[in-house]
Amino acid sequence: MKLYVGNLPWSTGEAELEEMFAGIGEVRSANVITDRDTGRSRGFGFVEMSDDDAKRAIEELNGNEVDGRNIRVNEAEEKRRDSRGGGGGGGDRGGDRGNRRW
Repeated sequence: MKLYVGNLPWSTGEAELEEMFAGIGEVRSANVITDRDTGRSRGFGFVEMSDDDAKRAIEELNGNEVDGRNIRVNEAEEKRRDSRGGGGGGGDRGGDRGNRRW
């Protein structure tokens, strides 16, 4: 099961995140999400564990204080896809053809 871990202290790296969950059970992966421009933590991450260990981790770690911040631990939701299909790009956005002000 993949867990979402939110409200992490900015100083938390992947090793520290893994260590937080290792006392519960085997951690398959631990990833802290970083800003692609600055490389700094965005304050959340994901941990993968067996279903039983993950459920126990939610019960035991959700709301715990880590470096003055109460972390949030819950089951990660599947990444939502944009219902419009594509992503990014220029093109026509909402019929504003030729009315750009830059």
